[in-house]
Amino acid sequence: MAARSLPSMISPMLEQRVQQHFFESADLLYQVAEQLGRPLAFAAQMITDALTGGHRVLTVAQGHAALDADYLAARLAGRFEQDRPGLAAWSLPAQTRAGVDLSRLLQAQGHPGDVLIVIEPEASRAAAWAEVLATAHGQEMFVVALTADDWRGQLQDTDLQLRVSAPRAARVVETQRVLVHALCDAIDQLLLGSEE
Repeated sequence: MAARSLPSMISPMLEQRVQQHFFESADLLYQVAEQLGRPLAFAAQMITDALTGGHRVLTVAQGHAALDADYLAARLAGRFEQDRPGLAAWSLPAQTRAGVDLSRLLQAQGHPGDVLIVIEPEASRAAAWAEVLATAHGQEMFVVALTADDWRGQLQDTDLQLRVSAPRAARVVETQRVLVHALCDAIDQLLLGSEE
């Protein structure tokens, strides 16, 4: 078997294309830090108030974003960067078995005062969440929506939307993951104070 080696030449255009991912991501993160810093702090306070008041956090997403919903719930129930008791948080399955749809599952699991965190990185998908949001509101839950487009028509005054708008879906997904990390850190700060 012949030994393999790295290519001896790469196209400068390919290298620039790779670098462009980092530049676009950094630019979007800078914009989002200025636009969403305050709303994210409000979301952290809302979630912390719910948790310390004996309520729960339910996370949900569809498609590949369901992994981020699972990740967020795991960071809250387990730990982020600091040791602390587990928090009452779990992820609802994006697709349920035995014909139970997500709205019905939320109706069974959600209680007044709980927080539903919806993660949707795709634009133009607000309509797909209409029934779930209506169910959450019917259960008197608060909603925090991490979205790529405007959901104002479906959210109530007590809900928070953390919108990341970008022409490339990959940038939205990356930025939403940073929002998740910042949210977990802010909740830990509110509960535990600073490690520093």
